[in-house]
Amino acid sequence: MQTIDHLLSLVQNEFEKQKFNSDPIELYDPIDYTMSQGGKRIRPVLCLMGCNLFDGDLESALYPAMGIEIFHNFTLLHDDIMDNAPIRRGKETVYKKWNSNIAILSGDTMYALAYKYLIRTKSPRLSEIIEVITQTAIEICEGQQYDMNFETMEQVSIDDYLNMIRLKTAVLLGASLKIGAIIANASNEEADLMYKFGENVGMAFQLKDDLLDLYSDESKFGKKTGGDIIANKKTFLYLKAIEQADETNANKLKTLFSTLDIDNDIKVNTVKEIFNQFDVKKLTEEKMEAFYQVALGNLNQIDLSLEKKDALKKVAEILMSRDH
Repeated sequence: MQTIDHLLSLVQNEFEKQKFNSDPIELYDPIDYTMSQGGKRIRPVLCLMGCNLFDGDLESALYPAMGIEIFHNFTLLHDDIMDNAPIRRGKETVYKKWNSNIAILSGDTMYALAYKYLIRTKSPRLSEIIEVITQTAIEICEGQQYDMNFETMEQVSIDDYLNMIRLKTAVLLGASLKIGAIIANASNEEADLMYKFGENVGMAFQLKDDLLDLYSDESKFGKKTGGDIIANKKTFLYLKAIEQADETNANKLKTLFSTLDIDNDIKVNTVKEIFNQFDVKKLTEEKMEAFYQVALGNLNQIDLSLEKKDALKKVAEILMSRDH
């Protein structure tokens, strides 16, 4: 069983060999700019790990893993436009550095490049791989639309929100593991359980992201602290606060999240005070732990050695304990 660090080095080394700069430079420079920023490379590592767990050929999984990472970064280019996000990984987002039209077209090209990398595998189950990533792409778009809908909806339930982040974030982590397992010729049942493990870890991962958006060091997180509050995003933290708060504080939150016409620092600090008053951080961490336990239940159903299961648990623990 290869270590996480070794799998990550395989991905990093291969990306360093790739040349994303080409002509026209207006199209490719933003792609090169995006892919050269690195990031945590969680999804390609999960793909390689899914393959390695079932003793598959890592070489056959390497390009699909890279395709998944390119696909993920394509979604970020478009998300940043829709969210008006100025910073990503501590640097200007593509649409801010260039413009929205360039970000859209470069993102579209990355979507095509992702498929180009995905099909570069020796796996005879290529059609299954394409089916997984295509369904995932559809679901991510559904999740993004729900996310935008929620910004103007007065009533959003916690279940609605959890379904949105499942679609927008968790399904790609599940797909990464499942594609790796398919390449290693795991059974359909095993591949599906890997997907469920990744999906449930992905839910905890996104809830952690929600926490970090407010309770993190901006220089480490790489995005503006309190960005979700500034954008009136009804995250789990907000919805849990509404559920826990008295009528006065609940109405105060609703008012704050229905306007953009207020100083950002005042808005973030006021909301944070209310969140702290009702212990929202702790409640979010408890929900993260609940998803993690479901993920472990999925993992325990797979016939793998304890060593291999522990390796996958370690990845999940890293994702849940990160500070950026």
